[in-house]
Amino acid sequence: MTRLNALQPVGLLLLRVVLGIIFISHGYPKLTHPNAIHGFFVQHGLPGYLVTVGGVLEVFGGGLLILGFLTRIAALLLAIEMAVAIWKVHSAGGYLAVHNYEFPLVLAAACFVLATVGAGRVSVDYALYESAAGPRSGKPKAKS
Repeated sequence: MTRLNALQPVGLLLLRVVLGIIFISHGYPKLTHPNAIHGFFVQHGLPGYLVTVGGVLEVFGGGLLILGFLTRIAALLLAIEMAVAIWKVHSAGGYLAVHNYEFPLVLAAACFVLATVGAGRVSVDYALYESAAGPRSGKPKAKS
C-alpha cells in the first residue's frame, strides 16, 4: 500500500480539478443569470446579494482550486459556503435525510480536506511557497 503514497500528488490534483469544475459550473449561472436565482435565495432566507457573492466565490474559487493557487483559503471559503447551503437550503428533512444534502456535504468535506492538507506538489502553491524553501514545517531545509 505504501506504493500508493507516490500517487498522492496526482490524487490531490484530480480532487482539485474535479472540485474546480463542479464549482465553476454551479457558480457561472449565478453570475450570468442572477435574477433567475435571486428568488431562490430569498425564499430560503438568504439576502439576494449572496447570489453574486456565491457566484464569484464558486467561479474564482473553483479556478483557484484548479490552479492550486491560494488553495487553502479558497477551499476553506468554499467549505463554509457549502455548510451554509446545507444549513439554509438542504436541511429541511433533518439531519437523517442525508439524501437531501449529500452532494453539498461531499463538496464541503472535500474542500475541508484541501484546506487542511493543501494543494500538493502539482500546484502553483507548491511552486511558489514550498519547492524553494521546503515545506513550511518550521524546520530548516537540509543542506546538500
